[in-house]
Amino acid sequence: MRMKSALAAAAIVALAAGCGSGGGDKGGSAAGKPGEPVKLNFLSLAWQKESVAANKQIVDEWNKANPTIQVTYVQGSWDNVNDQLVTQFAGGTAPDVIHNDSPALSGFASDGYLLDLSDKLPAELKSDIPQKSWDTVTFDDGKGKQGVYGVPFLQESQVIIANKKLLDGAGVRIPTPDNPWTWDEFSAAAKKMTKGDAFGVAWPMKSPVNKSLNLALNFGGTFFQTVDGKTTVKVGPEEKEVLQRIHDQLYKDKSADPAALGQGTADPLPAFYAGKFALLPAGVYLRQQVAEQAPKGFEWVTLPPLKGTTTDQGAVSQTLSVAQDSKHPDEALKFISYFLNPTNQAKLAKGDWLLPTSVKAAADPSMTTKENGWDVATASAKNLVVAPFLKVNGFDEWKSKVATPALQEYFANKISIDDVAKKLVDDGNKVLERYQR
Repeated sequence: MRMKSALAAAAIVALAAGCGSGGGDKGGSAAGKPGEPVKLNFLSLAWQKESVAANKQIVDEWNKANPTIQVTYVQGSWDNVNDQLVTQFAGGTAPDVIHNDSPALSGFASDGYLLDLSDKLPAELKSDIPQKSWDTVTFDDGKGKQGVYGVPFLQESQVIIANKKLLDGAGVRIPTPDNPWTWDEFSAAAKKMTKGDAFGVAWPMKSPVNKSLNLALNFGGTFFQTVDGKTTVKVGPEEKEVLQRIHDQLYKDKSADPAALGQGTADPLPAFYAGKFALLPAGVYLRQQVAEQAPKGFEWVTLPPLKGTTTDQGAVSQTLSVAQDSKHPDEALKFISYFLNPTNQAKLAKGDWLLPTSVKAAADPSMTTKENGWDVATASAKNLVVAPFLKVNGFDEWKSKVATPALQEYFANKISIDDVAKKLVDDGNKVLERYQR
């Protein structure tokens, strides 16, 4: 997802030096002398200009209102955060409050580096975030006990960004969050908008795994199953459905632009602005680039997630956690509760062009305006469910070594659907086996 991409411009700070408390204190916070404020370090991975500004503004507001608990903002980078944290946890210099994403929490939780927040969450914060979002941060502690190891606050869904002129010209039904396109309607619309040199849709599949797995949930495809405590890869009819439909658009219907296939998510945008294709399935965050970069007069709209047997999509959350070794966990949680209150979540979501988990934040007028498709984007949060792969030990290796090359071959029409299924299962289970010994 976008959380880990396009970050070369982000300032990379030496976290090992920047997050420690100094003076030999264990944990990220300064113990302080009598009468001095409690000091907390907050590692933020915000990187977009608007997002960094929102983060810093909230920290400043907290510090002005809470003279006895002072928070230091520490800038980190998605590029290297987990390697840095491993070093810091081992050395006892981790920041008190840690920004990350939910897949990273599992390993840190089982290693005992993160505080279990289960019994410590304020009722107002807990009730404002739906249980399906809390499910994304609930993991085994390595000893068989389930715990909550972060507060989920931003999520991403897959929507469709559409060229309004081509959409209107085709005379197709415009889908709404309450009445989305089915995959069949989507395919029919893409075929109808394929005329002359223009295609109906573009599928940038340079990194095909997360998109394929998240959309597969439209048809109940999970790709993994756990029986008697053992997890294996599963590629049956449900998992094949979305893969086959995308492949059909490329090679059977010829309604998908082949030039986009090997591209990253944002790479097809110049061709989109030029009218080379009408529909671009993408994460909600891509709306920002379209809003900021589209040529003057270019009209675009955001269309809601597609429907298979359901409209479910896999959710990964951005999170705030508390280090197990923090000297001031109660104060850290007070800060997190303030930082992620509904008003602030709306600011953070707006800055990152993502979806707040807070129900109250999602009702904020800035999240429901029609401008730049915020109403459709925010409504799509209801489609998000915990991504099955979040719970799979060894997923990252399966993704990089097995699934990415296999799916790239399949979408390039070099292997069949049965071939890709066999690779994902046979080679994938060899990877997972090593993580379950």
